[in-house]
Amino acid sequence: MASSNPVFGNDKPLASRIAQASTRPASRAYERYVLRRVVESMGSPRFTVALWDGFSITPAQGKALATATIHNQAALMQLVRYGEIGFGDAFSSGGITVEGDLVGFLVEAFRGVAEVRGPVKLVKRLQQRKPRANTPDGSREHIHHHYDIGNDFYRLWLDAEMQYTCAYFPRKEMSLEAAQQAKMGHICRKLQLRPGDRVAEAGCGWGGLARHMALHYGAKVSSWNVSAEQVRYASDRARTEGYADQVTYVLDDYRNISGEFDAFVSVGMLEHVGQENYPTLGEVVDRCLATDGRALVHAIGRNRPRLMNAWIEKRIFPGAYPPSLREMMDILEPYRFSVLDVENLRLHYARTLQEWLARYDGAYDEVLNQFDDEFGRAWRLYLAGSQAAFLIGALQLFQVLFTRERNNALSWSRQHLYTD
Repeated sequence: MASSNPVFGNDKPLASRIAQASTRPASRAYERYVLRRVVESMGSPRFTVALWDGFSITPAQGKALATATIHNQAALMQLVRYGEIGFGDAFSSGGITVEGDLVGFLVEAFRGVAEVRGPVKLVKRLQQRKPRANTPDGSREHIHHHYDIGNDFYRLWLDAEMQYTCAYFPRKEMSLEAAQQAKMGHICRKLQLRPGDRVAEAGCGWGGLARHMALHYGAKVSSWNVSAEQVRYASDRARTEGYADQVTYVLDDYRNISGEFDAFVSVGMLEHVGQENYPTLGEVVDRCLATDGRALVHAIGRNRPRLMNAWIEKRIFPGAYPPSLREMMDILEPYRFSVLDVENLRLHYARTLQEWLARYDGAYDEVLNQFDDEFGRAWRLYLAGSQAAFLIGALQLFQVLFTRERNNALSWSRQHLYTD
């Protein structure tokens, strides 16, 4: 078992923090009143909520999808006082458990929370936290927190190419492996890659897309990434598999990308850039993109501006922010880039997360061999909560293709997007 918990770091033990959430006992009547107010504020959710003493609130109609049990007064106070962070921490510690359909429970909970009004909505706003700044040093720290917890952990539940971004399922019966290959091909066709094209990639993950562009499209790719674990893995594969002359993985910040390229691509990195740095990212694309170059940004987003789930930002993805399409234009507009195509793959990401969660659950014992129970529960909540957020439309997945405004070497149709 790992000696430290990469989710909760050096925080004092979660159980003791929860135990301090309330400094004096509340009466049983007050506890039940608080629980009723929380559930009533969510409308009529289709789940049961139970207290440690056997008291419960059941759905007004229909069968419950799940039962959430709050096992002690401290966990209840944690939930009430700290909202999303309180629930996530109490779930991780075991102070709150959910029996039944966890994703279905979270879908109902997220829908209910989105509809709250009055004082409860005000409290929720006060509980929100702005993402931590993504300065060069901050970005390295944030990426290290999430991605450098061990390749062996991610290998348990990702596909063989270690793709940790939304897959593309043109046919619903496709396997995760096939859908991840389809995603990479879809991006390459959007960029209209040709043999010999020079490609700059900002944020390469474990190197799968760069590998795909080089081996299947004959491109020469340079990928920048600040995760030492990922760059080491990708570089080792390039050397041992014999394509290191076509792909270069650079352990450096995207802000330091240099050279001229026929294509620029960023998949799953914009969420870590920070809204205040969008013009900087636009400047990077502007200085390195050839006259007739093409660029694509693939990112989790929202339909309207809203902060990341506070617990996920604090415990899982520090510095994360999913932008709206309007906010993404802060990358393009200052440099007069022209949008060529926008596609939303929201339901594809919900399906991807369904596959990841099933694999994660199947490998749960191995997760616990690497980390502790708290970590295991926290990541299960993160994966299930992300799937639920895409299912209800709280999160979107945008692919935005763009080029310079004076580039006339453009396709007359979209037919190339769907032809291998």
